[in-house]
Amino acid sequence: MPRNDTAPAPTPGGGRRSRREEILGAAANLFAVRGFHGVPIEEIGSAVGVSGPALYRHFSGKEALLAEMLVDISSRLRESAATHVTAAPDPSSALERLLSAHINFALSEPALIRIHDRELDNVPEPARRQVRRLQRLYVEEWVTVLNELHPAIPPPRLRAATHAVFGLLNSTPHSAGELDPADMADLLQRMARTALTTAVSGD
Repeated sequence: MPRNDTAPAPTPGGGRRSRREEILGAAANLFAVRGFHGVPIEEIGSAVGVSGPALYRHFSGKEALLAEMLVDISSRLRESAATHVTAAPDPSSALERLLSAHINFALSEPALIRIHDRELDNVPEPARRQVRRLQRLYVEEWVTVLNELHPAIPPPRLRAATHAVFGLLNSTPHSAGELDPADMADLLQRMARTALTTAVSGD
């Protein structure tokens, strides 16, 4: 029997997620495997035990669901970066915290990485602009820290290096299956640090 649409579901940590969060999580898993256009909205509802019409009480449609999914993760990344940079005692510590936070995201949210890479064009334009604005702000948190560490390096080079490191870290949906997560995190941290050092060395 389908669950009551107002009843939240338990999370692995013992807390409870709202129905809206449940729907977003189920949609992310389905979109990552079969693509945005390959998943009917009724199947998303079925995955969390609600009917298609009941799902419309939370989202106006698949496009709105996808938009909220990508805006939310972009917002969370940017807010996390700002928090880490503000709390760090020095730029070196700030960079290590930025690396650790992004690696944790990359290892824990591979479905969202796949969806962003493949489905951003399916997001309505106003939300797409919001996603891109938040992403630019996220990049600038990194560039500001790198500029404090390497003031002689032009910001465009630091920005390009940051995007390149994101490409490395966001490759985890294709590469993270064979290693223990802690080992993979350590490997990514070492590789990203080396890539940034090379980018600013001027060699």
